[in-house]
Amino acid sequence: MEYKELGLIGAEGRRQKGERRRGGVLFAFVLLCVFVFGSCRVHFSLTGGSVNPNAKTVYVATFPNNASLINPNLSQEFTTALKDKIQSQTPLTIIDLKYADYVFEGAITNYTITPIALQGDDKAAMNRLTISVRVTFKNKFEETLNFDQTFQRYSDYSSALNFTNVESGLMQEIVSALTEDIFNKAFVNW
Repeated sequence: MEYKELGLIGAEGRRQKGERRRGGVLFAFVLLCVFVFGSCRVHFSLTGGSVNPNAKTVYVATFPNNASLINPNLSQEFTTALKDKIQSQTPLTIIDLKYADYVFEGAITNYTITPIALQGDDKAAMNRLTISVRVTFKNKFEETLNFDQTFQRYSDYSSALNFTNVESGLMQEIVSALTEDIFNKAFVNW
């Protein structure tokens, strides 16, 4: 009887020894991960964007409306939307100085309404509002990420609707998409 008990104790002892060994390996792996990932120098936000950990400030210039068709509110709405996007998704402080860590400048270059779906009587069934914005982005820490690019978005609407009644909603939809594209290019690098 004692022999069987010793056999059980021996088996139990070997099982506990194996668990301790696995626990030690797991602890070593977790410790290695902490050291490896703790040494990374790029800050990742919950939105998927990354900001250099040394960056503290951003300057967003007012984007003038240089399009041939002018909406008097577009310049202010676009500039404010871009600032709001940056403030809500990065730890950066917006300043009014061009020597900030990140700089956004540019202009609204296109604001057009075009027919896109013609009916049998050569009348447009749908129209398209298109807005284009040229953006110059400067990154003080990584100049290879600088860009000068035109971003364009559009929204379609029924030609049966009065444009002045839907213009504000269309403009907000397009501005939101443009600021998302610009933010992604600057901070997500897509």
